[in-house]
Amino acid sequence: MLERIRIVLIGTSHPGNIGATARAMHNMGLSDLALVAPRCEPLTADSIARASGADHLLHAAQIHASLEAAVGDCTLAVGASARSRTLPWPMLTPRELGARLPEELAGSDTRVALVFGREDSGLTNAELQRCHAHVHIPTNADFASLNLATAVQVLAYECRLAWLAGEGANAPSDEEPPSLASHAELERYFEHLERTLIAIGFHDPATPRQLMARLRRFTLRARPERLEINILRGILSATEQQAEAHRDDDAGK
Repeated sequence: MLERIRIVLIGTSHPGNIGATARAMHNMGLSDLALVAPRCEPLTADSIARASGADHLLHAAQIHASLEAAVGDCTLAVGASARSRTLPWPMLTPRELGARLPEELAGSDTRVALVFGREDSGLTNAELQRCHAHVHIPTNADFASLNLATAVQVLAYECRLAWLAGEGANAPSDEEPPSLASHAELERYFEHLERTLIAIGFHDPATPRQLMARLRRFTLRARPERLEINILRGILSATEQQAEAHRDDDAGK
């Protein structure tokens, strides 16, 4: 289970924080580290020193240009958020996140991404909207700021507790659970959905009124299976064809 949990750091500005994150991960048995557009060199004397023996995670870390590339193969993406947002999103505590992991990672093709933002500003609203849910660490309201590696350590600890609890559980069923849509498949669906809604005149990009954000939130909350997304995209394709046929009929009159 732990091998299929990915820690994603976006726009990290200090190599020491990357090294300390690697140490926190290795402490708890996590090994999949992804860096999105880091604002510093990940492999430095400082990052290796702060890794304290976990520098093999730094050497193995994948570097991506975008969040979408980093989590494209993941079936659940959870963004760490310290702020309330104008558009409410499913919110978890670290303990609730840990409790969900055994079920989320029951299938052999599932993978979970825990996404952390920049040290100075966290995750943007756009990045958070690309996550299925948000996780908030309930810190002291008078001193809420957490070091990046400390936040990773808290969530990694909950991941390990969930794994240890599962060690004593009954053996899993031989029946493979339904295959959930990956992040990349969901993003292609959202692009297709927006294109179709524009084509039929339901959505005006000039006055979006948070339509796509709300549809995104609804869809991500539903956790659709790969087959279900394929069905929805089939409906969208048929809708596009009908809209095009009506336009051709109108043009011929």
